[in-house]
Order: sequence, then C-alpha cells, then structure tokens
Amino acid sequence: MPHIDNLLFSLLIYIGSFFAGLLGSLTGLGGGVVVVPMLTVLFGVDIHFAAGASLISVIATSSGSASAYVKEGYSNIRIGMFLEMATTIGAVAGAMVAGILSANAISIIFAGILVYSAFSSILRRKGNVTYSDEDKYAKLLKLKGEYPTGNGMERYSVRNVPFGFGLSSLAGVMSGLLGIGGGAIKVIAMDRIMKIPFKVSTTTSNFMIGVTAAASAGIYLKNGFIHAALVMPVMLGVLTGAFLGAKVLTTASSKTLKAVFTVIILVLAFEMLKNGLK
Repeated sequence: MPHIDNLLFSLLIYIGSFFAGLLGSLTGLGGGVVVVPMLTVLFGVDIHFAAGASLISVIATSSGSASAYVKEGYSNIRIGMFLEMATTIGAVAGAMVAGILSANAISIIFAGILVYSAFSSILRRKGNVTYSDEDKYAKLLKLKGEYPTGNGMERYSVRNVPFGFGLSSLAGVMSGLLGIGGGAIKVIAMDRIMKIPFKVSTTTSNFMIGVTAAASAGIYLKNGFIHAALVMPVMLGVLTGAFLGAKVLTTASSKTLKAVFTVIILVLAFEMLKNGLK
C-alpha cells in the first residue's frame, strides 16, 4: 500500500511541521530550527533536502505571521530592512558552502547552533533601556520606534547598530548553510546587542527571515535539494502553525515560551550531534 504509506508520511510531516511553525512564530526563530532536525532525526531525510524544505517553509512562516505582526504594530520595518542587507549577503555565502560540506559536518554545526539558541534564550538580558539612550547610527537611520503594551504604546531606542549589523550577517550565513531563518542569532542581535524589546525583536525577526531564506533557496533549488513532495507538507504545516502563533503571541508568557523552547531545542541538539558523529 505505497499510496497510503505516502499519505501517512506526509500527514506526520505536516503535524510535526505545524508545531515547528507554532514554536518558530512564538519565539521569532522561524520553524526551520525545529523542522530540519525533525526531518533528519525522526524521518531519516538527508539534511540537504531537509534544509531545502525548511527554507521554503521559512519563507511561508515569514509571509504568514509577519503581516499580522506589522499590522498590530510590533515589527519595526526600518530595522528589519536595514539588517536584511547583512543577512541576505550572508545567506548566499552560506548556501554556497552548504553544497560543499558533508551531511555529518552540517549536522554537527547545526547541533552547536541549537545549543547556542537554547542557552541564549535562557540568558536573555533583563531590564529595559531608556528611550533617550540611543546610538548615533540609530539616530541617523531613524530606527527608534514604539510598540503596544498593556499600558499603551511604549517607546524604545536602539544601540550598538554596527555590532548588530555584523551579527546579522552571521545569521544569514547560518540560514543559508543550515536551512533555517537565522532567527536565533537575529533575536540575540536585536534583543541583547541592540537593546530592542523582546517582542519587537521576535516579530521583526519574523519579518526578516523570509527575505533571508529566499536569498539562499535559489541556490538549493539549483543544486537539486528542493523536493516538491517533501516541501509541500512542511510548508503547509509550518504556515498554519505560524498563523496560530501570531494570534497567541500577544497573550503568551515569555517565560513559558523560553522554557518550552529550551527543552525541545536541547533534545534536538543531542540527536543531531549523535547523527553527525555516526
């Protein structure tokens, strides 16, 4: 019964991708950070094809949730468009390198990125930077903004713009190399380095990841790593999960999100490292 087996396989991938998209949307990391290890560890998909499917799903995630975040006033479009210049260049470079490295090497690198993502989420900075505390480059580029809170609109400023720009280029390299949106590094660049509020960082990251993924997806397509039968359930699952995540984010507890995210990511990191060392 190969037809039924194929349908079951696609359904299971859809379900897993749905939860990946939900988590990715809530944390600003994009579904790819869960989709790639899920496909390789649970379904035995070659990591190059998993990364290709993930990149397409990341584009869907960004398209699905970013529009809602922009409408609600969370995303800072000026910051997103500025940092996208760095991430796009990095993504193209990363995708080229991905065609050279072995699956084992990419798995080990991915495990390291997952561990970094988990602990950076735990060690997120505390406290807010005052509105007047602003970087000279942020003033020049007019990056400051405001976002909705329970007490009305709250203004924020931006700092350490050059460092944040440089770190975003690294996020682009990781996106192209591993098939993820690079949101883990982007959120850290904005939240911890540029001192942007956490919800603004995550939503702006969602706004950016689609462009970053699109920059490297073409190279994966050229190398034959985009498989339609795998991409379709992954994309649909991540997209529906991302839509739900956009609705849940405004009421979700950041502390709970970080705890759930950390546990899942560490388990996936262990499995990816184990596969890479085989």
